[in-house]
Amino acid sequence: MEAEVRDVPRFDTPRSSAWRGVCLLIAAGLLLGHVNALAQSASPDPFAPQVDTEQKNRLRLRTLQPRAQAQADQPTPVAPLPPSAGITGFDATNARKKVKPTRSAKPPATLGAAPTMTQHDASPSTTAPPPSPYQAPVPPLPTPEYMRGSVDLSNSALPPMPGAPPVDIGPIRTPPKKRNAHPDEPDDPYAALGIRAGAFDLYPAVEFIGGYNTNPGGVPDGKGAWLYSVMPELIVNSNWPRHEFKAELRGSYTGYTPEQVPTLSRPYFNGKIDGRIDVTHDTKVDLETRVLVSTDNPGSPNLQVGLAKLPIYTTFGGTAGVTHAFNRFELSLKGDAERTVYQESTLTDGTTVSNDDRNYDQIGGALRGSYELLPGVKPFAELETDSRVHDLETDSFGFQRDSRGVTASVGTSLSLDRWLTGEIAIGETRRVYDDPRFAALTGLVGNGSLIWTATALTTVKFTASSTVGESTVPDVSGVLYRDVGLQVDHAFRRWLIGSVKAGFGTDDYVGIGRIDTRYSAGLGLTYKVNRTVQIKGEFRQDWLRSNQPGNDYTASTFLLGMRFQE
Repeated sequence: MEAEVRDVPRFDTPRSSAWRGVCLLIAAGLLLGHVNALAQSASPDPFAPQVDTEQKNRLRLRTLQPRAQAQADQPTPVAPLPPSAGITGFDATNARKKVKPTRSAKPPATLGAAPTMTQHDASPSTTAPPPSPYQAPVPPLPTPEYMRGSVDLSNSALPPMPGAPPVDIGPIRTPPKKRNAHPDEPDDPYAALGIRAGAFDLYPAVEFIGGYNTNPGGVPDGKGAWLYSVMPELIVNSNWPRHEFKAELRGSYTGYTPEQVPTLSRPYFNGKIDGRIDVTHDTKVDLETRVLVSTDNPGSPNLQVGLAKLPIYTTFGGTAGVTHAFNRFELSLKGDAERTVYQESTLTDGTTVSNDDRNYDQIGGALRGSYELLPGVKPFAELETDSRVHDLETDSFGFQRDSRGVTASVGTSLSLDRWLTGEIAIGETRRVYDDPRFAALTGLVGNGSLIWTATALTTVKFTASSTVGESTVPDVSGVLYRDVGLQVDHAFRRWLIGSVKAGFGTDDYVGIGRIDTRYSAGLGLTYKVNRTVQIKGEFRQDWLRSNQPGNDYTASTFLLGMRFQE
């Protein structure tokens, strides 16, 4: 028994001291290994997933959220990678995923809770990059044309139609964008800022244009003349959270020197005021009032012989419509009333001739049904009817010109992620006149406007228009105007834009077989000095070829001007 006790090692012996040294060496080795592991984890590893500082800060804020608020949040089925995922996508924090609260269901604030980070300032990936100095601005979505009284032909690629402004140059004009609520989004550094007046944004501008036209009268072997034009405009947009108000007022006065007979100087004004009332989420009311002041184009067969100056006519009216959405299906109904009045014609001998037989009232309506087939693609079908009643039962040649018209069309509106926007439609029109001597006016019609953002620097605009005009020519029931145009804008720099225009149009005088064909081509350049000043130049060539001899002509126009906008 004593021998067995004697074999047990004791700590105060030399053998116990050696054993104690071995234990100390093992502990020191473990401590050094732990320190080395810490040092290696602190050193950068090219093969380890990297977590940026912003992710670490968000992870720290995530862990500081109170447990009660974390339990109130619901996990989202599909969510972006958490802050701790790094590059590999693996989440090792076991932290609860949170959903950004909406305004309608905002979680209650907790006393002493750490401030949460919103999506707008959380990740740098949600912030748009700064605009490139070579990137052209994306055009805003255009207003659908079917809610307007007529297609606006100002600054389009179309040839000049009766009543169109004689001078209009520049790149593709789009409505000004509303003020940017997010300053981090890219903005056009040369776009007009406008003037804030309460809940409205005002965009005033004026253009001064001069040039030379080799045939301003639009007649065979016409004489050239210098021209000048002053073109003021004002655009108003509302900033209401509901409803909408907008106004577009554009006018011009164009003068020629030396003056010719008849006097070619004439005014022009085209004003529209639109309003939208959001009755409910699915129902809205659209209202519009408009005024057009213009003249027939020089050389028109509707003008009398021996005129001293072009007679001015005024067209004013309004439209009221209601639209209701049944899920993806929309139904629109609108009514329209319009009146056209001509002033007396002044002849070269000093006498005047009444144009009361050209004054008429037009009342009509339209029914449209559309269906959102795909996001941004909404096909529609529309049926439109109208009636025209003249002040006098017969005109100066004894013809009854009261008529009734019906137009059926199908088309689609497009809003494909802002690279293709607008509306296009094609259909058939028929107009019947009270006078049995007049043939019914029938034909294929098309209307629309499409803007294609081909690249960040190139924009393409296609326009089409069809209208049925009145006539004063004996045996002519009416004139069917058809026009198509193409315009391409390319930004060599954001401040230097080149334009190429081409147009084609026909004037069909129903009843006598006369058809005039119009062609046009043009080149333009716009230099944007700053947000306020622009310098414009354009060359345009126009041709008219008729199947009746003695009506062909060619005209060349050189224009140079400046635009001032606020």
